Amino acid sequence: MNGADAIIKCLEKEGVDIVFGYPGVAICPFYNSILNSDIRTILIRTEQNAAHAASGFTRVSGKPGVCAVTSGPGATNVITGIATAFADSIPLICITGQVNSELIGSDVFQEADITGAVESFVKYSYLVKDVNDIPRVFKEAFHIANTGRKGPVLIDVPIDIQNASIARFQYPEEISM
Repeated sequence: MNGADAIIKCLEKEGVDIVFGYPGVAICPFYNSILNSDIRTILIRTEQNAAHAASGFTRVSGKPGVCAVTSGPGATNVITGIATAFADSIPLICITGQVNSELIGSDVFQEADITGAVESFVKYSYLVKDVNDIPRVFKEAFHIANTGRKGPVLIDVPIDIQNASIARFQYPEEISM
């Protein structure tokens, strides 16, 4: 199982049945893995609509909305939707692809510091640095988004982490923060 497969398993464990998004290179492993699940993907025309659609889904269903977009401008395009979800206390999980871990901070093509860019209007953000952290990160993200004043959580996952093999998938039953 690779990191992208682990992300899909985490979403299934959380009862996610719809993901709104727009594929791109840095999130392709995720979109390849989602094809082997029962999770429905709703492809939108621009990334900004992914966050808004996920927010609207939450408002109607009461379930946390999930969106997934690629790195760079794909990630920065979801900022308005994330800020709206924060202002309106909407639990939203936003998954963003990212360039290879070793290239982060080198200003390569399609890189953006999305965790830094959304810092002031998310409840929490993660940059996944180890594939084995994926189950814990997703369990915590859903907990954070849905407790206290509800709101968005961003999970930035570099492409090499999505492609890396996970030693053992075990989804936590509880969080320990």
